[in-house]
Amino acid sequence: MRNTCILPDFLEEISEEINTEIENLGPCRIENPLRLPEVCFITDDMRVSLRVSEGSLREAFKKEGRIPSAELAGPRPYIYFDPAKTRAAIVTCGGLCPGINDVIRSIVLTLYHSYGVRHIYGIKYGLQGFIPSYGHDVVELTPEVVAQIHELGGTFLGTSRGHQPIDQIVDALERMNVNILFMIGGDGTFRAATKIKEEIAHRGLKIAVVGIPKTIDNDIWLVSRTFGFVTAVEEACKAIRCAHTEAIGAPNGIGLVKVMGRYSGFIAAAATLATKEVNFCLIPEEDFDLEGPGGLLAALERRLAERKHAVIVVAEGAGQKYVQGEKPEYDASGNLKLGDIGIFLRDRIKEYFSQKGIEVYVRYIDPSYIIRSVPAVVDDRIYCGFLGQYAVHAAMAGKTGLMISYLNHHYVHIPLSEAVKKRKQVNVHSRFWLSVLESTGQRRLKNEA
Repeated sequence: MRNTCILPDFLEEISEEINTEIENLGPCRIENPLRLPEVCFITDDMRVSLRVSEGSLREAFKKEGRIPSAELAGPRPYIYFDPAKTRAAIVTCGGLCPGINDVIRSIVLTLYHSYGVRHIYGIKYGLQGFIPSYGHDVVELTPEVVAQIHELGGTFLGTSRGHQPIDQIVDALERMNVNILFMIGGDGTFRAATKIKEEIAHRGLKIAVVGIPKTIDNDIWLVSRTFGFVTAVEEACKAIRCAHTEAIGAPNGIGLVKVMGRYSGFIAAAATLATKEVNFCLIPEEDFDLEGPGGLLAALERRLAERKHAVIVVAEGAGQKYVQGEKPEYDASGNLKLGDIGIFLRDRIKEYFSQKGIEVYVRYIDPSYIIRSVPAVVDDRIYCGFLGQYAVHAAMAGKTGLMISYLNHHYVHIPLSEAVKKRKQVNVHSRFWLSVLESTGQRRLKNEA
C-alpha cells in the first residue's frame, strides 16, 4: 500500500529487549478454506527482522548471533477454529478515531466471505456491553449490516471508557459461546485485553483475543502508524490553513490551533510539516518557556515585528506545567485530565501584547472533536482493511494475546504485553523533529541558564 503519511525511521527501531513470541491455543489441523496459491500462505517461521537502535543492545545481539524479529502476519495454510462452529465478537473501546467502522467492516467481511463464519456479534458501547446490568443489546453482524458503515465517522457499535470486571466479561464470553474476541482500542484497551486473556487461560478456555491498535495520537509502541492518524493530520491541516488565512487578514494577526496529542505530538508535528505555514509547533515532548528572552512570547513578538503575522500549533498535552492544578484529576480510563493549554495561550498572548501596547488579533481554533469524528480518508481506509483481514487470519489460526502491527513496512504479530510497556513519543533528537524545526524556523524556546 502507498503511505502518504510520514513514517520516521526512528519509530521502527528497538532500544530494549522485547519478547515477540506469539501464544497459540493449540495445533492447527483444519485446512484453510481460502482458495489461494500455496505461495500466498504464511508459516510461523516467516519473520520480519526488527531494527535495533545503536548502542549496547545492538552489540549484545551481534555477539549472540541473533536478530530480534516478529512473526509475519497473514493467512496460515491450516487453521485452529472450525469456521462452521466459530462464534466471533467485536468490541470498540476508548475515544473515537477515524476508521473504526472500516476495521469492523473488514473483520466481518473477511470472517463471512473468506472463512465462512456465520455467527459474528457486535458488542455495544465498549466493555459495558458484556456486563448485564448495563442492558446493552448485542448486534448480529452480517455483510448487509456493515455494508455502508465505512462511510460514517465514529463507531457503529458505540464505545465507552472505564474499567469493567474482567471475570464478568469472561462470563459473558462463555455464555455467548464466543471463540474469538476482536478488541479495537488503545493501550488501555490492550491492558484490559491482556487481563481478559489471562482469565480465559486461568479457566482453561479456548478463546482467542486479538487486538487492533486504535489511537488518533499515534502513540502505541511497536506500531509505525495507527489507523486514523493520516485522517487526523489531513483535518488538522484544514484548521491550520484557516488559521493562516485569518492571521494574514489583519496586521499582527495570530492564528492559534490546538490539536489532539495527550502525550505525543505526532499530529501537531506532521501537520506542521504538511502545511509549511506554521511558525511555532509546541508538543508534549519538548518543554518550552513562555516568559523571558528565550521564551515563546518574546519569539512571537519578534516574528510579528518581522512578518506581521504568525501561526502557532499546540498539541493538547504541551505546556501542562502552566495549566495543571495542584491536585491532579483523572478520567474514567485513568488518564490524567489535562489543563486547556489552548485557552491559556490565547489569553496570555493577548495579555502580553496588551501590556506592551501592541494591538494583536488572536484567532483561536480547536478542531479536536471534529478531527476524531470524521470518516477516514482513502489511505486510512485501505490500511484499516488490511488490519481487519490480518486480525481474522491470526484469530482463525488460534493465535491469542496479540495485536496486528504495521512495523518495518510489514504487517506483523506483536504480543499485547509488549505493546503496553511504554508509549511511543516524538524523539526530539530525530530527523523527523529537526525537519519540523527547519520548516517553522523556530529555535528551542528555552531561556539559557
